[in-house]
Amino acid sequence: MCARCRRAGRRRAGASRCGVAILAAIELRGLTRRYGERVALADVTLSLATGQTLAVLGPNGAGKTTLLRLLATLLRPHGGVVEVLGHPLPKENWAVRGRIGLLGHEPLLYRELSARENLALHGALHGVTGTRRSEELLAAVAMERRADEPLRTLSRGMVQRVAVARTLLHDPALLLLDEPRANLDPAASELVEPLIGRASGRTRVIVSHDPAGVLAEADLVLGLVRGRVALLAGAAELDAAALTELYR
Repeated sequence: MCARCRRAGRRRAGASRCGVAILAAIELRGLTRRYGERVALADVTLSLATGQTLAVLGPNGAGKTTLLRLLATLLRPHGGVVEVLGHPLPKENWAVRGRIGLLGHEPLLYRELSARENLALHGALHGVTGTRRSEELLAAVAMERRADEPLRTLSRGMVQRVAVARTLLHDPALLLLDEPRANLDPAASELVEPLIGRASGRTRVIVSHDPAGVLAEADLVLGLVRGRVALLAGAAELDAAALTELYR
């Protein structure tokens, strides 16, 4: 896909300018979500093509995590249209839950269980049979030697590596990543890069506070301030200084 067509992720699915069809992995039109009288998201509209990466930035309380939870089917929208992987939400939540990998602030793992036990449980929930996939992922994040120890005995960085393995166990089409490299040292960040980075080839939504970092791996950038769209542009059109303005 050419650079012009990668930026076309802002358009709805259709034919690209280079003749290659662009299929939208995410379509938002007028998305609104409230908590009581407080508006968490208001009139958010965007389109992200399959295989592209959306970076979501903004100050604390801007609505970033709310957006991620809506896409993960953990919250229901109060207005607008949300389509994920071709399915309208929340009507067809069931059709996308098994195709999403969520890596949030919480690892979604049981502290009293080992890494292997956690992955076995997660695999059973998603119909992943056998141990081949889990063992491959444990090796990929360099946790195979500590995989039988309870998670409560491991460092936060090690738990995050197991959480990366859990996120990918069922081979999701869409990755929803909230500060995915939190608690990882440089070596561990390199380990997970082929799994959750651009090289993974998956459609990704990344919530981050690192403007320079996300510009290097995003196709489309969404800036939120108090739940409203303050910026929506292709990453190639922006620089880190422009994104820093979101926090002022």
